[in-house]
Amino acid sequence: MLTVHHLGLSQSERIVWLCEELGIDYVFKRYERIGGKGYAPPEYKALHPMGIAPVITDGALVLGESGAICDYICGRYGDGRLTPGPDHPDFANHLFWFHWCNGTFMATLMGGSVIQLAGTDISDSPGAAFIADRTARAWGMIETRLGEAPFFGGSDLTTADIMMVYGLTTSRAMRGTSIAAFPNIRRYLADIGARPAYQSAMAKAEPGMAPVLT
Repeated sequence: MLTVHHLGLSQSERIVWLCEELGIDYVFKRYERIGGKGYAPPEYKALHPMGIAPVITDGALVLGESGAICDYICGRYGDGRLTPGPDHPDFANHLFWFHWCNGTFMATLMGGSVIQLAGTDISDSPGAAFIADRTARAWGMIETRLGEAPFFGGSDLTTADIMMVYGLTTSRAMRGTSIAAFPNIRRYLADIGARPAYQSAMAKAEPGMAPVLT
């Protein structure tokens, strides 16, 4: 049976939410972080050669990477739901935001985190200044998109939203980023937070922690 291995406070919350939105049967296993820096426990690292979240198992299959997992679950268990086909008017927008999330947005945020941990001053580092500018442009793109359509993919929730929301919520909380200047993002997160599937997913993934929607 499909098993979602969720590491607390990680991108694997996406996969829990996806399964709840699709209403499919799955086994849920949660792993607590250990140590002062919140490392994954050895049993989680042993699941996949990269030792990072998310990971699913399905029989003999072990699969990592959020995007690959979303495509696998939707294709195998979701009857194509949450993924607009090539004839759908939202097809291209869905594809863009689905891939832009980890390809550009999360990569940029991770770059910023590395610079922050290194204590690098923007004024002393062209690389840090590049990341700061790229981060600002990314948040601006997100705000603009959510003023154009109710969801990232367009008219309906898709796996583009499943991918994007983590960076706007749990990940943002760990970075201390404010969305006070982004009314469209705040509207969007209020809509996401009202979804029963998102509520049930977060209750499983992060019990005792209120979703970071403001």
